[in-house]
Amino acid sequence: MMHTKIVEWALRIGLFGTFVGHGVFALQEKASWITWIADFTGWDAALATQALFIIGIVDIAVGFILLIKPIRVVILWAILWTSWTAVMRILPFIGDPIWEFMEKLINPAAAIALLYLRGLPSEQNRFKEWFK
Repeated sequence: MMHTKIVEWALRIGLFGTFVGHGVFALQEKASWITWIADFTGWDAALATQALFIIGIVDIAVGFILLIKPIRVVILWAILWTSWTAVMRILPFIGDPIWEFMEKLINPAAAIALLYLRGLPSEQNRFKEWFK
């Protein structure tokens, strides 16, 4: 049991660093990310910058939630978001090498492992348990 808690805390701290770090980059208006958002959505740079600001706030909030009280639905969001941001790297308009994608795979893997340790919701009360 003690080893499980150590692993859980390692995952929580790692995901906290990932989300807060990316959130701060977003709040700093990382130029390449603004370009990616604009290219993907067709928005102008101003709207892409506003979206990046919101993404940054959400990322930081998710990081703190995962550190302080990892709620399953937030862990699920972390899995989806980190998977998307990894896959994004191999989209043609991003132009990153495949190794950027490979390097990002640790993020969804950590979130999946944390969800596994916290336990998937049971058949009974499935919806309610996502929020515990």
